[in-house]
Amino acid sequence: MRWDQFYDLLTRQERIDRGSGVTTGWAPPVDVLETPDRYHVSVEVPGLSRGQIQIQIHDGTLTIEGERPTPDASCEQYHCVERGHGRFSRSFLLPEPIDADAVGADLRDGVLTISIPKTQLEPRRVEVR
Repeated sequence: MRWDQFYDLLTRQERIDRGSGVTTGWAPPVDVLETPDRYHVSVEVPGLSRGQIQIQIHDGTLTIEGERPTPDASCEQYHCVERGHGRFSRSFLLPEPIDADAVGADLRDGVLTISIPKTQLEPRRVEVR
């Protein structure tokens, strides 16, 4: 096997990232859309299964985490490495109150789709006594 300095650099960076807990390897692209009654979040995660993705909502922040395993490829030399791998975490602060109990998620064709209903806050009249 010939020495590939680009692959060597990537491998060293992964070791540093794993040791420090910093995630710099990759972040899946995300679209966050808003309609009058909900937020729609689409995340590109090709190759990941449902069990490799975690979704949490806490204090109005949506966090999506997961990990794409490092490919186990034996080759003589890498010529191009563009697909990210390793751990990722993406967080989004949602500007309006949401109904966390009614959030739904679906993974289909490598796209994770999350539907987050807004809480409908009705105006309340307060009687003065």
